[in-house]
Amino acid sequence: MEYITLGRTNTKVSRISLGTWSYGGASTVGENQPVGWAGQDDNDSRAALIKAFETGINHWDTADVYGDGRSEQLIGSIWDKISRDEVFIATKVGWDRGPYDYWYNPDHMRTNMERSLKNLRTDCVDLIYLHHCNFGKQEQYFDDALEVVRQFQEDGKTRFIGLSDWFSDKIMKFIERCNPDVIQPYRNVMDDSYEATGLKGYVEANNLGVCFFSPIKHGLLTGKYTEPVSFEMGDFRATINEFADQVVIDKMRTNKEKLEKRFSNHPQPVMHGVVDALLTDVETGCVLLGQRNVTQVKAAAQLGAALTDIDADWVKNLYNE
Repeated sequence: MEYITLGRTNTKVSRISLGTWSYGGASTVGENQPVGWAGQDDNDSRAALIKAFETGINHWDTADVYGDGRSEQLIGSIWDKISRDEVFIATKVGWDRGPYDYWYNPDHMRTNMERSLKNLRTDCVDLIYLHHCNFGKQEQYFDDALEVVRQFQEDGKTRFIGLSDWFSDKIMKFIERCNPDVIQPYRNVMDDSYEATGLKGYVEANNLGVCFFSPIKHGLLTGKYTEPVSFEMGDFRATINEFADQVVIDKMRTNKEKLEKRFSNHPQPVMHGVVDALLTDVETGCVLLGQRNVTQVKAAAQLGAALTDIDADWVKNLYNE
């Protein structure tokens, strides 16, 4: 496994991070908004966590909303088997509104932080993200939200603070005021605004850590699907229109064949092309990859070597032609 220093945190973490979103299973928030993944088995999750530790994947990502805390609980259940001090744990707060009609109510944030610490069976997480940048139409909830997570840091409940969102331009809108240690933008070879929005330049100028999420677009980019697929209630993938588009699925299958040919010397040619292309232009960054079982962990452990500029450009062009 290859490692990087996560920006100004000065922490050594694996370039491939373990995403545990799926460990929470299918779930919803608010008015039945799907925020989970269906079909996950707790035993598979625990085995994957242990294997990740054994293979050197030491950066694990979760959130209070994943399975309403179930993902965090599974992580917290294995400290009798591995060392908590050797794992960099990141969680998030903000997606769960609780009984309120807006995100980032300070009291609810505090309640969920205490619950996260209890679930994870730790006194302090390494990193807590503001889970998204929806701070109200007038941005009226931003100051309170930032004050709460800063207080978490002062109270020793988190070492570092992060900012996450699906849109890089929204992260850019709040990044100076938030002054995060780490950012977590959505990025993959099909959907990539990391450089165009100025986020890449800001990360480099300020030595921020960065962790890209959804690098394989929830599995779509791997080309493993042969026909449109539907998902269970509570599965976030049901909101991704491309999963129902035969034209897109056929293109992913064609791209899979091209990647297998170009990177035939790599044990994971498709994943190497799609995932490692994101590491070419970032020195302080890693990729957050969901790993639902031991087999997927073993595959992930073979990734993390950045592509050359030529290969990375070829892959990105493949998915955007």
